[in-house]
Order: sequence, then structure tokens, then C-alpha cells
Amino acid sequence: MQFGRTYEEFEVGATYKHWPGKTVTEYDDHLFCLLTMNHHPLHMDSNYAEGSTDFGRNVVVGNYVYSLLLGMSVPDVSGKAIANLEIESLRHVAPTFHGDTLYGETTVLDKWPSKSRNDRGIVHVETKGHKQDGTLVCVFRRKVMVPTRTYIEERGGEQPGRPEPREQEK
Repeated sequence: MQFGRTYEEFEVGATYKHWPGKTVTEYDDHLFCLLTMNHHPLHMDSNYAEGSTDFGRNVVVGNYVYSLLLGMSVPDVSGKAIANLEIESLRHVAPTFHGDTLYGETTVLDKWPSKSRNDRGIVHVETKGHKQDGTLVCVFRRKVMVPTRTYIEERGGEQPGRPEPREQEK
């Protein structure tokens, strides 16, 4: 299984469809809200959401939606990344609700070699998240510093920190 890409493997215009999707549960949403101390009643209080909002129900917190989509993109985009350099833009286009399933895809917008080091490059990508019915819910653009093949080879290959199994003593 491929985990990320080297600079040479990115092609401007390519789109990577991330799989599998993730169905968002009330538990997921509430746990994320509690971990991040986001106690807005739109996300945490169903009575409030039902009676006092345009949505009539809890809305999944946007940063969780963004985090899911970012995580979905790791095997295709940033699994080999040296650093995420910038989140250029982030738009929440439509609400996500408990029970919705999110799917992501990332398009390579541009790429260029690093100006300071010749063993890495910068990849500019846009990730979009859609619900199960095709509704666009989130779009973000980021710049990722990724290694070249040379960088990988000079550091011991694809999995340099993985230990070799030892034979069991009898």
C-alpha cells in the first residue's frame, strides 16, 4: 500500500479520491467538541439546535469535518510529508449532520522545487469534501513540503525506522 508520495510522483492536475469515507456519529462530534473545548450549543445541545437554529438539529463542528478530510488525504498526499507549510484557505460550504458520510478528494494545483534544499519540493493542493448525496461541504487549500526520491533513499528507504523481526528463542 502506498503511503504518501515523493515530489516526483505528484502530477499537476491529478486528482486523488480518498477511500474509505467516514460516517460521522454524534459520539464522534461530541468527543471532538469536548476535546477541543468547543461547547457551542449548536454542536452539543440538541434541544437548543432543534428549537433555536435554522438547521433544526445539531451541526457537526466544522473543524472536525476539516480534520477528517485532512486525515483522509494522508495516504494519498502527505504520508511522506516533511511538513505542512500552510493552510491557505478553508471554507465550510454546507453543514454536516450526525449520520452523514464524508468522502474526500484532493487535486494537485501546482508544485515547485524547494529554493533552499534540493532534496524536497512544495506541492500545492486543494481538498474537497462531499456528503453521501454529493453535496460539497468543505474545501481547503494547503502547501505541503514533500521529499524527493533522493531524500528517501539517503535516509534508508520507505520505512527507515521499522525494526526487523527477530527469530523467537526456543
